[in-house]
Amino acid sequence: MSKNVFIWVAHPRRGSFNHALAEAYATGAKRGGAEVRVQAVSEMQYEAYSEGYEGKLAPLEPDLKAWQDNLLWADHVVFVTPYWWGNIPGQAKAVLDRALLPGFAFKYHEKGMGWDKLLVGRTGDILITSDTPPVWDRWVYGQPGRNALTRQVFKFVGIKPHQVKQIGRIQGSSDKKRGRWLKMADALGAKAALG
Repeated sequence: MSKNVFIWVAHPRRGSFNHALAEAYATGAKRGGAEVRVQAVSEMQYEAYSEGYEGKLAPLEPDLKAWQDNLLWADHVVFVTPYWWGNIPGQAKAVLDRALLPGFAFKYHEKGMGWDKLLVGRTGDILITSDTPPVWDRWVYGQPGRNALTRQVFKFVGIKPHQVKQIGRIQGSSDKKRGRWLKMADALGAKAALG
């Protein structure tokens, strides 16, 4: 049985290196027999403003509903995102704020501090590009964006993280180095297709 892989490109600029990484990952996953869907924040139209989850929520625009549908369809989820100021870009964060809703991604218990993880059964990979060298991000900054995505997004809603790769330093990187990163993304996609 083929695996369903959803790749979300969280870079707001079309044609970024994040898009190339996503394409390489998709190529590897397809070669491994997976069905692949790709959605890019640069192509999505939605209202970024959110007042939180209290009261009546604004209806989801078609692109946010499609993003939710892709998550539900997927066995394996891939976020490809840049680090901007230690986290994902604001446009991408707005997708999480608007679409990872109570009743869809999680459900708080009526009493106590517990919650149900409504996206259990899925695995995920995260590819992060940064101009901050990964070793610097780890030892000096404590990997804030990586921790937020793995612990406070994936694990919170029930997606089990597999591979989390920080790729950098992007600024000034050579074509040869970028080629190695693209091969790595391709190999990760092939591995994800096999489970």
